[in-house]
Amino acid sequence: MPLSKHEKWRIIRQWQRSPDDTGSPEVQIAILTERINRLTEHLRQHKKDVHSRRGLILMHSKRRRLLRYLAEKDIERYRRVVEGLGIRDFFGILRKQVTAQAEEAAQGAQESTR
Repeated sequence: MPLSKHEKWRIIRQWQRSPDDTGSPEVQIAILTERINRLTEHLRQHKKDVHSRRGLILMHSKRRRLLRYLAEKDIERYRRVVEGLGIRDFFGILRKQVTAQAEEAAQGAQESTR
């Protein structure tokens, strides 16, 4: 079942960056996530619906491309979207950042003890 106009506008209002923003990556990712979640529920009941499964794969691929773009463009916006929507960090970007920060802190601690 597709998103109703009201549900779509609720998502847009929640994720928009300015009052007239309807197409930013955050909004697109949020809408795709809602559609993916609904289609996943549909496919749990209708396991042999191959055409819908293909649509799900296409939506998932588009969301990954948008997430990759957002991660390259602005890591903070990427972090907010991933945490806000409960999406897995596909590229391990946040994990790499935490590891790099821990390594820098360890190096700083070693240098200060010398």
